[in-house]
This record gives sequence, structure tokens and C-alpha cells, in this order.
Amino acid sequence: MDSYMYLRKHSEEWSRKYPGKYIAVVDGKVLAADLSPLAAFTKAKGKAGDREIAIFYMATDEEMVTLLIA
Repeated sequence: MDSYMYLRKHSEEWSRKYPGKYIAVVDGKVLAADLSPLAAFTKAKGKAGDREIAIFYMATDEEMVTLLIA
């Protein structure tokens, strides 16, 4: 399963666990989370080797409400 499909499947869980953070996902697993996308990528790079790293932002509840209203 690619990272985007895995995100769709687990986005609710990850949003609760990592609100307001960028997560680095490799092979369907969150390898790192940080407030900075670069920091999340850098942390995951050491664990991921040559595998593709996908970076996603997990919105906070307040950000989600703003998106729904806008």
C-alpha cells in the first residue's frame, strides 16, 4: 500500500496522535514527527535508508474547523 493510501486509511488516528506536526511515513509507518517538515524528514532519513519518505502535515482540530468553515 502506498503512503497516500495509508494516510487516507490512518489519517484520523494520526491526526489525534500528531496534531500540528509533520510526519514522515515510510512503508506505511510513521518514522518521525516534528513541527518542521525538514526536521521530520531528516530524522526519518537515517531510519529509511533509500526508501521513499512521504511527509504529511496533521492539522489540529482548530485548523480543521477553519478549513470546514472557509
